[in-house]
Amino acid sequence: MKDKYGKNLSNFEASKKILTRLYNYFLDLKIYLLEICGWIPFHFVRNTIYKLAGIRIGSGSTIHTGCRFYQPKNISIGAGTSVGDRCFLDGRTKLSIGNHTSIASQVLIYNSEHNINDEWFGAIEQPVTIGDYVFIGPRVIILPGVHIGNGAVIAAGAVVVKDVPEGEIFGGVPAKKIADRQLKDYHYRLGRHRLFQ
Repeated sequence: MKDKYGKNLSNFEASKKILTRLYNYFLDLKIYLLEICGWIPFHFVRNTIYKLAGIRIGSGSTIHTGCRFYQPKNISIGAGTSVGDRCFLDGRTKLSIGNHTSIASQVLIYNSEHNINDEWFGAIEQPVTIGDYVFIGPRVIILPGVHIGNGAVIAAGAVVVKDVPEGEIFGGVPAKKIADRQLKDYHYRLGRHRLFQ
């Protein structure tokens, strides 16, 4: 038996590849079922299913409709946080989202990307950490290895490729500092979540 590069495989190597392929089929099915569950119109039901799939979700947090996930077991969301509709949360390595953070609609958070200089086009995986009281505007893209500090704000449509310090406002492509957040004492709570969203 040969791999996709034409290398001959031992029986052990072939067996290992077969088991990996079967596991990936199972994972693909799990991701597909979670995507279907993402359209159930009740937060409590969705959160329960997401928790059963391995996502750690804090008290009072909400994931709105149509969100997609990779490797849910590596995703943790703090208390009182809101994740907008149609977001993508990548859990191929650790993704940690803090407390009372607001993530708007259609935000894409990646922690794995291809190494374009690798002859096998392999993956580079780096954890993403988002602090407490962060606001991330609509259609923001966050790339692997980024840490966003407490109270930071990311303007709509930004592409975040480097760390964002606490209390700073970033925007643009690639995202750069555009201001400091005037609020310094974070103790607010996010508003009520829409019932069927």
